Amino acid sequence: MASPPTSTALRRTLGALEYFTFGFGSMVGVGWLVIMDDWLGRGGPGGAILGFLGGTLLILPVARTYGRLVRAIPDAGAEIAYTERVFPRDVSFAAGWMMVLAYAIVCPWEAVAIGNLLARIIPAMNDFPLYAVAGKVITLPRLVAGLALTAGIGLINYRGIRLSGRFQDVMTFGLLACFALFVGLGFARGSASNVQPLFAPAGPFISVLLVAQIVPYFLTGFDAIPKASEEARADLAASTLSRMVSLALIAAGVFYVLVVAVVAWVYPWTGLVAQHLGTEAAFAKAFGSEWIARVILGGALLSLLKIFNGSLVGATRLLYALGRRSLVHPWLGTVDRRFGTPSVSILVITLLTAAGAFFGDALLVPITEVGSAVGAVGWCAACVAFIALSRRGNERDGVAVAAFGALVSVAIVLMKLIPAVPGSFGWAEWVTLGGWCVLGLLLRRPLASAPRFHAH
Repeated sequence: MASPPTSTALRRTLGALEYFTFGFGSMVGVGWLVIMDDWLGRGGPGGAILGFLGGTLLILPVARTYGRLVRAIPDAGAEIAYTERVFPRDVSFAAGWMMVLAYAIVCPWEAVAIGNLLARIIPAMNDFPLYAVAGKVITLPRLVAGLALTAGIGLINYRGIRLSGRFQDVMTFGLLACFALFVGLGFARGSASNVQPLFAPAGPFISVLLVAQIVPYFLTGFDAIPKASEEARADLAASTLSRMVSLALIAAGVFYVLVVAVVAWVYPWTGLVAQHLGTEAAFAKAFGSEWIARVILGGALLSLLKIFNGSLVGATRLLYALGRRSLVHPWLGTVDRRFGTPSVSILVITLLTAAGAFFGDALLVPITEVGSAVGAVGWCAACVAFIALSRRGNERDGVAVAAFGALVSVAIVLMKLIPAVPGSFGWAEWVTLGGWCVLGLLLRRPLASAPRFHAH
């Protein structure tokens, strides 16, 4: 299965720390702050905790499979590179295109969320309403904040992966410091009575199911590590990337479980849901002070910056890999000679993110639902490709784990697509997914005009 490192024009400057922070930082954003009421409303504390815990354990075989694949095939195309070795080009394109959406769709989420976050600190962010989308008002300060953030993250990424990696390190450990502070204080302050009832009115099974459906979206990011694998330092062992994939997933799962538990512990969760409170508001009410809310909002701001940065790296490397193989127009595979970054792909994702920011808060929940499904499509493709490559090489190690990962991925997709399943796609999600598929068909280059890419 193993292949030599892909010949690349990208700069090779990333170390083990950057790979951990790209993986962890691409999973943990600000959902734990801005839509905690949605998580608890779906499942209650018990359903949310079990949903995230169970989801992490079920996705771990997928992460283990990615770890084996990145060690054998260090390629920015990730799913594209894995599938192209065993399947037709159309399958490789479809897997890559879905994963581009899984990462690119996070970027407008964060561009919108920055306005939501800043409005909790500066109420004037809600002034100067411009228009409404699906009943959600878009204000001028929020829109400007989203567009400014998009431009800033795009510029950081254009200036080089080393700058992007250092930025990711600082933001990630800043978040973890804030997290340790408010979680410790929260558990010391709260009460077990706040956690009752453990589950939402729908009952334990549906409570866990409704949360488990969105977990893949919030745990999409461990697979960002393979997408930056071409940019590893020359002296970094391939096994290091493999370990970072699983470590990042486990760390993110623990983060989500703890933050749900401490929020439900510190403030009655039924009141939080009824009042549509965010995490920081619940802490402020419980402590009777705004200072703790400021700490949480500071951590959330750092978290938003890092997940935006990490997701843009993942989306742009995939788009670059598609262009390099001429699966889409080759200009998307252009690398800036000065900074060694996929400049055209960065520009495209930055512009798409800016366009998404104009839709405002109406984007948040539909994006979560679509991201869960399309990410699982890429995971399934990677797991199946691993099985096929292993059989071709008469290798058995990891095949059973990959098979389980493929089954989990298929289950995630079916939960979102089958109408009879609670929490499946509504019209907004279908429109988003359908529009992306149509765009892919329009951009897909036929074989006659697309010379085959050779990885080595």
